[in-house]
Amino acid sequence: MKLTNKIGVIVESFRSGVREGLVKAKQVGADGVQIYAVQGEMDPAYLTPQARRELREYIASLGLEISALVGDLGGHGFQDKTANPEKIEKSKRILDLALDLGTHIVTTHIGIVPNPEEQPEVYEEMQRACEELASYATQLKAFFAIETGPETAAHLKAFLDTLGSRGVSVNFDPANMVMVTGDDPVQGVKLLKDYVVHTHVKDGIRLAAVDPREIYGALGYAKMSHEKLAQIANEGKFFEEVPLGQGKVDFDAYFAALQEIGYQGYLTIEREAGEHPEADIQLAVDFIKRYR
Repeated sequence: MKLTNKIGVIVESFRSGVREGLVKAKQVGADGVQIYAVQGEMDPAYLTPQARRELREYIASLGLEISALVGDLGGHGFQDKTANPEKIEKSKRILDLALDLGTHIVTTHIGIVPNPEEQPEVYEEMQRACEELASYATQLKAFFAIETGPETAAHLKAFLDTLGSRGVSVNFDPANMVMVTGDDPVQGVKLLKDYVVHTHVKDGIRLAAVDPREIYGALGYAKMSHEKLAQIANEGKFFEEVPLGQGKVDFDAYFAALQEIGYQGYLTIEREAGEHPEADIQLAVDFIKRYR
């Protein structure tokens, strides 16, 4: 097996500002970056057309490109119909920003997809919101990519199959599957082969079975946020996120499965835990390059 995929890094994994994170991504040998675009300096509402051009030119001057933006709006994902109009509108603006910066992918969490028989109203609301997002993305030849982890691959595929287009697709994260649902990433890749448009490369160990709502939140249960996910990852109660190659993700089989389905997109490194993220990211880049 010989990988030809480009290597990306989530800028925020360096735990520094965007500009410093971009420089560090170049230093560790990445080809591209993924950037959070929800608030602060990357909020679409505050990035003027000129600022967008300048940022795109700066990233290109470093010899990098953007693999995707992160548009995770937290809360209950798209489970709450009262919050969805604002969230859908902001998601569209994030996708507009992505296209301005040279990528056609925005990754996100939509909330745990419930069983439609058990929570029909929540399921239908998530379906309605995702259909609107999918339609918008399809018009722009772009994608919103749901991150795997909150539910099994089979359950996620069944939901995606109801949307009528691939405008909402998948950001495949093998570690989330291993750590939370205990699902098999290799079989997950094969099940979701028609939807995988972006991937994360992360490793982890499951320490105890856990209700996914404890990790990701749910309407009427608890809200989710990136900060909460990072906190849980560091606590090591239910699972432990570890440096690449030190966990339970079988990367030989995972990368082979990606090749089997013809995936040619980015392998983007994410590191949410650990005290030495830069060293762990460098280890991850070197780990992936061994497959080239």
